Amino acid sequence: MILQKSTTLALQAGSRCAALAPSAVGMSRALLAACRTQHRDFITIVPQGHEAYRLTLGRSPTRLMPGLHLNIPVLHTLQHVDMRETSIPIADLTGFTSDNVPVLVSGSLFFRVKDAYHACFSVNDFGDNVRAIGTSAMRSVVGSFHYDAIIGDRNAINDKLRGVIGNSISSWGIECTRFEIQTFKPSNREVERQLELQMEAERNRRKQLLDTQAAVNVAEGVKQKMILQSEGEMEGKINQANGELQARLKEAEGFGQQIEIIAQAIAGHGAVVESDARLKSVEFIMEMRRQDTFRTIADGQGNNTYFLPPGLTSLSEPHEMDATQRWVRSMQDKRKSTATPGA
Repeated sequence: MILQKSTTLALQAGSRCAALAPSAVGMSRALLAACRTQHRDFITIVPQGHEAYRLTLGRSPTRLMPGLHLNIPVLHTLQHVDMRETSIPIADLTGFTSDNVPVLVSGSLFFRVKDAYHACFSVNDFGDNVRAIGTSAMRSVVGSFHYDAIIGDRNAINDKLRGVIGNSISSWGIECTRFEIQTFKPSNREVERQLELQMEAERNRRKQLLDTQAAVNVAEGVKQKMILQSEGEMEGKINQANGELQARLKEAEGFGQQIEIIAQAIAGHGAVVESDARLKSVEFIMEMRRQDTFRTIADGQGNNTYFLPPGLTSLSEPHEMDATQRWVRSMQDKRKSTATPGA
């Protein structure tokens, strides 16, 4: 009823203004057309997950939350905004990577309206504008990556796309939640074949590098083995030489003690040992060793004949043999007294 009355009033106003300026007549006709084409009710419902702004004569926006609200035709106009996460598909888009490979890319842009006021009044038809921003950003971001980098790690390009698009649409009260690349492939078969050849060459290069590195590792292992082996042999020889040196030192020390004992026996108990006594003790020890050698020869099983050089038996005189026996007895008594100090 009210709509019919509004239409009648508009027709009457149009007939009264026929004699007015053409501009006024045109405005009346536009108002009449709007009333005929738009069917409005007094009640409007904002569904859950949406927000709306009600304008009174095109101004003074009032925020409407989900629920039942008053909406007077002609006086009020409404703008609904879906606050839920929404995706916009971006079909196959031609682009070029940073290494000049023509590719076809498709993906989905997911976004959510965070501020319905800016989404309604800061941009005209934010859905189409978000799609345009996503398309432009996809071309520019794909051009900053190598083909192999996109193939190897799509998460990196997805994160960069989300950041670029989010910075562009944040002033509209819209948040880019994520961007997912669905397909990424060369634009034609010839490019794909060239890329396959390039990847095969790259695989061969890596194989050669690995083989070379393996050969280097083997050579390094052989080198370390030889070094360790030579160091081990050197340590063994050093230890053997040290052992022989210690044995000779011990032997020399024992020989020196023998010389001192025999020299003291020659000089007499408590007397000062002179160099002559030490010289005679050395001669005595050498003579004893000769005697041991002769005894060994005599006790041997062979029937060989040995020719002794002149002067080999330097203690052949009787008094020298008696002195030798005396020295032997003195040395034995000295050992007994050393062995039994309480005797």
